[in-house]
Amino acid sequence: MHAYRSHSCAALTSANVGDNVRLSGWVHRVRDHGGVLFIDLRDHYGVTQVLCDPDSPVFADVEKVRSEWCIRIDGNVKARDESLINPKLPTGEIEVYIRDMEVLGHAAELPLMVFGDQEYPEETRLTYRYLDLRREKMQENMKLRSDVVASIRKRMWDKEFREYQTPIITASSPEGARDFLVPSRLHPGKFYALPQAPQQFKQLLMVSGFDKYFQIAPCFRDEDPRADRSPTDFYQLDMEMSFVEQQDVFDTIAPVLAGVFEEFGGGKKVDAPDHWPQISYRDAALWYGSDKPDLRNPIKMQVVSDHFRGSGFAIFAKLLEQDGTEIRAIPAPTGGSRKFCDRMNAYAQKEGLPGMGYIFWRDQGEGMEAAGPLAKNIGPERTEAIRQQLGLGIGDAAFFLGGKPKAFEAIAGRARNVIGEELNLIDEDRFAFAWIVDFPIYEADEETGKIDFEHNPFSMPQGGMDALDGDPLNVLGYQYDLACNGYELVSGAIRNHRPEIMFKAFEIAGYDEAEVRKRFGGMVNAFQYGAPPHGGCAAGIDRIVMLLAGEQNIREVILFPMNQRAEDLMMDAPSDPTSDQLMELGLRVIPQD
Repeated sequence: MHAYRSHSCAALTSANVGDNVRLSGWVHRVRDHGGVLFIDLRDHYGVTQVLCDPDSPVFADVEKVRSEWCIRIDGNVKARDESLINPKLPTGEIEVYIRDMEVLGHAAELPLMVFGDQEYPEETRLTYRYLDLRREKMQENMKLRSDVVASIRKRMWDKEFREYQTPIITASSPEGARDFLVPSRLHPGKFYALPQAPQQFKQLLMVSGFDKYFQIAPCFRDEDPRADRSPTDFYQLDMEMSFVEQQDVFDTIAPVLAGVFEEFGGGKKVDAPDHWPQISYRDAALWYGSDKPDLRNPIKMQVVSDHFRGSGFAIFAKLLEQDGTEIRAIPAPTGGSRKFCDRMNAYAQKEGLPGMGYIFWRDQGEGMEAAGPLAKNIGPERTEAIRQQLGLGIGDAAFFLGGKPKAFEAIAGRARNVIGEELNLIDEDRFAFAWIVDFPIYEADEETGKIDFEHNPFSMPQGGMDALDGDPLNVLGYQYDLACNGYELVSGAIRNHRPEIMFKAFEIAGYDEAEVRKRFGGMVNAFQYGAPPHGGCAAGIDRIVMLLAGEQNIREVILFPMNQRAEDLMMDAPSDPTSDQLMELGLRVIPQD
């Protein structure tokens, strides 16, 4: 017999009754039923109930075991009494009578319990992550992650992509976040960087003639943590294709992601890829207040400025006299009560706004009545016009925000989400996808008027060189994101592979050709030798798994994540370097005041 096990703790069934078996695992739970000891023995695959009574030659040893001891047992498989069968377990029809036992690893007093669903502080969970990972939910999350990655790989190979590995130690390359720098021992005073993404390398692969590339790539960015973002590193499905347009990329990646969500989504509805809407960046900001909208929420905001111009509501009327201002409405079907409207007004105040105006419509017996301070100020005609524009009726409400859109769009988007949640308008049993397209390449500083890049500077401008001859603020790029249930899952672009267009695009933002060559010389030089049109995208593995696992925090689907302060509490990182290390690298640490 094998030294540690003949079966896993999920393998035994009634067909094994009478067999002599050997199992190894962790003591999940111990129960004493009148002198008979029952142990739930757990391994990676499942749980088997084993038992020991005073007739067993190792009863005295079994009495000593405690939670999370690692043990090996030999025993006989017996059928459970029919009344004691546990249908929730694959091994629920049997139990194993212990004849011999060996302790493979003792466990000290536990800082957190593996059995049960107790909540523990994040500091405790991350310090003892190896114990936290033994918990059933964490085991399932990490198995799901592994299965998702395997499925993605197979689906990409099926689409005739090949996987290539790009460098981890490279040059610093601005990708919108801070680099992690690595000092060079052989070149004192110089630094490598960990790649924020394989962006330049995958484009160089296209220049090298590798038509379809993908990689499950580690990426490193020194960022502030969020619930849906790691502060140090993450993994993405990175892909690039040659001789493609934007729609070709959509048609390639959409079935891959839809298939993954159908396979692992637990039966939730997955929108068909050919029905994923393509929404312009500006429309997404207007309708949803976000470039990663949650389309499970049916609320779509609208501009209602005309109804307030010259109206009796002086705040909005005067606001609209200023250039670049507008009034937007957030419809709230079924939200037509003063209590709910006051609650949302308080929400806006908590977000830093003076409040949100509102109107709600109620049945007064003789017909519909518009209620609320706004309705009284602007009168019945304007109120009715607003109701008709928004398609609302009795029992509904609308909330209003005004000013320059960039100042309130994000808050309006969050308010839309809260309204949808509070009114139970969100279809929780669905994965809703949307392509966000037509990103503007440039923006102007409000104070100085200086033109700079608003989004990816390496995207091909729509219209090519001709587009760069007009107003920069009207230039759109072939850049796109994919949103799902309020999260950005994919970001990508058709790349600017023409050096002359690249130099012109950067010139508009104040970077001359010499600066572009200095910062991106490797890629610019390569583009001078017959670069093909190409484009691609990257999909966040961590966020995909987070959505599929139904988790709200990305750390629940990462094996060994950092905490909110970008610290590894288990391995004590970051740590102080030794004097010898600093001397070898020619570095000195300046004490912080």
